Amino acid sequence: MTRSTTPVADGRAQLKPNAIGFFDALVIGLASTSPAYTIAAIIGGLVLYTGVHAPGIMLASFLPMLLIASAFYYLNTVDQDCGTTFSWVTRAMGPWFGWIGGWAIAMTGVLIVGSLAEVAARYALLTFGLEDLAYDPVLIRVLTVIVILVMTAICVWGTEISARLQNVLIVFQVLSLLTFAVVALVQVFTNTSAYESITPSWEWLNPFGGGWEGVTAGLLLGVFAYWGWESAVNLTEETTNSSQSPGKAAIWSTVVLVITYLSVTIAVVALAGEAFLAETADEEDAIFQVLASDTMGPFAWIVMLSVSTSALASTQTTIIPASRTGLSMARRRALPAIFGHIHPRFRTPDVSTWWVAGIAIAYYLVVGLLSETALWDTLTALGLLIAFYYALTGIACAIYFRKRLMSSAKSFLLIGVGPVIGSLLLIWLLISAIIDYGNPENAYTETPWFGLGPPLVIGIGIFATGIVVMTIWYFRDRRFWEERPSTAEQTIVRVDATRDGEGTRA
Repeated sequence: MTRSTTPVADGRAQLKPNAIGFFDALVIGLASTSPAYTIAAIIGGLVLYTGVHAPGIMLASFLPMLLIASAFYYLNTVDQDCGTTFSWVTRAMGPWFGWIGGWAIAMTGVLIVGSLAEVAARYALLTFGLEDLAYDPVLIRVLTVIVILVMTAICVWGTEISARLQNVLIVFQVLSLLTFAVVALVQVFTNTSAYESITPSWEWLNPFGGGWEGVTAGLLLGVFAYWGWESAVNLTEETTNSSQSPGKAAIWSTVVLVITYLSVTIAVVALAGEAFLAETADEEDAIFQVLASDTMGPFAWIVMLSVSTSALASTQTTIIPASRTGLSMARRRALPAIFGHIHPRFRTPDVSTWWVAGIAIAYYLVVGLLSETALWDTLTALGLLIAFYYALTGIACAIYFRKRLMSSAKSFLLIGVGPVIGSLLLIWLLISAIIDYGNPENAYTETPWFGLGPPLVIGIGIFATGIVVMTIWYFRDRRFWEERPSTAEQTIVRVDATRDGEGTRA
């Protein structure tokens, strides 16, 4: 097995190899998706859009995720670069696609960190029954910024420290969610629920059972729900058995997630019933909080705490892909060299990590002041960016391995057909979402921005900004764009003294 990354044999500090193992990578992949936070954030919108077919949407969203995870696994076997999509797409499709793919990854982290930290702060207060303080806008903003700064410091402090913290947090939140699901379903089948509960049906697993209306919006939320598992692969340079473990961790993350999401979504729909969900349609961000409180009784704090710790964990792990992508881009001269700086003691990308935090804080504060609902529209806009760079990665996989596709049925299906189908599904979703959000009435905030839905405006703004930055850097330093494939393949060498003391080539 061959592997390759960017040139690093220059005497500078490098990322710490073998800092974490397979289980740590799996946990970080799960933590990055923030299961408890995600459920709390999207369950209301999901049932608002698709009703009792919300479980089907979660199942349908899983398919392209699994297929793209396969692409991540195979691409990582030949190129263990912490920039993942940026590095792979550059090699397969050229520097322009590679750069904008890297930009999309970095921006998803920047856009979501503020929302994650806010939920961590709010649900921590709710855990202790401090509801008035939990909805004090000034206090929440202050606490959110503090959370971002603390989690960023932990990221810089070291990958091992991050992994140990995540091991505790992820187990707690997954067990809490499954406990809620079990208690809720017991109440449903014993007719002890406080709501007009309904018996689960296999028909709920059909995402199109209620018609096409709301399916696109629901799938976009579903894609957001699974997003983050690839963080395990962004740590490839710091993981033992780097050509295999990160990719396997990413695939297993998606499997654990679909089981968790299906359990909780079915429990929520069955427990609350259509009547309650319809009545609380305008308060979808609070649905999970209300259901957990009524279902768990005096133990509701467990679910509240799990949401808080989930968001806290994801605040930290979401910074990882953005910072590692910035590092990778800087090493290839696609960004200023300062973003490639690695802390000589902690051996983490400290500069790019703090930049991610700084931009995330600025975005959170500005957008939060402009609109109370803009952060929720940002979650939807994230789906556009995620669908884009996942689709790009799937296509890059088929292109990169094009000479190997016919070598066996396994290669044809898992390296070619699977990733391409996953990409096509995501491209269809992306186009459908663009059409849907051209109409402001389909957005969370029905007030139009420039005549369009806010999520679409946010998405276009991010891409437009990326194109501007890319163009400016192209005229400032063209070395990344002038890199010829043959030259790049020959110079992508990594010295790994802890393993064999020799560089490896693709």
